[in-house]
Amino acid sequence: MPALVTLSGRLVRLEPLSLAAVEDLAAAASEDRSTYAFTRVPHGRDEVASYVEAALAEQAEGRTMPFAIRWLHTDRVVGATRLMNLEYWQGPMPWPPGARATVGDVPSVADIGYTWLAASAQGTGVNRESKYLMLSLAFETWNVHRITLKADVRNERSLAAIEALGAHFDGVRRAESRGADDTVRDTAFYSILSSEWPAVRERLSGRLGLVEAAA
Repeated sequence: MPALVTLSGRLVRLEPLSLAAVEDLAAAASEDRSTYAFTRVPHGRDEVASYVEAALAEQAEGRTMPFAIRWLHTDRVVGATRLMNLEYWQGPMPWPPGARATVGDVPSVADIGYTWLAASAQGTGVNRESKYLMLSLAFETWNVHRITLKADVRNERSLAAIEALGAHFDGVRRAESRGADDTVRDTAFYSILSSEWPAVRERLSGRLGLVEAAA
């Protein structure tokens, strides 16, 4: 399992998700929820507590690394995100297929997902820098081969944010899962390969103003 880390930027700090964040997350999720039509976001303290407990159970199995997003401008936790669907390609293949096997110290591929923000933090650069920090960890520390990002095809806001990263559009998987609105959802898949990360990093650095800061 990868070691837990705190990721710090100029706008945000991604802190390992814990039960200590429940109250703050519940407050963040209670703001205007009109943008959550296609995103599952827990509502109320009990749902948030269950959400955190489930994420921590997956973390204990080495399948996810969840974060609470702290907006440094306000010093408030304003949402959550995670590196998830961690796959480990080191070592012998498990047999029979699906059997549990010892995994490596770091993942070989991962997804970024389960990202949601309080209404007050949307459109502020918080999401963009959060993605930059997780991508940097995945490609530069873990040396993953691929990062996958996906969203409901109806979620134009999320699709635009993913495309702004410079991710490659892989296609749409029809009837891929149950949607947040309890309909059958078509999902758009995007990916970034390790060979593409330098160009994506440069693009993101420019959008975050990191080039000027380093000059």
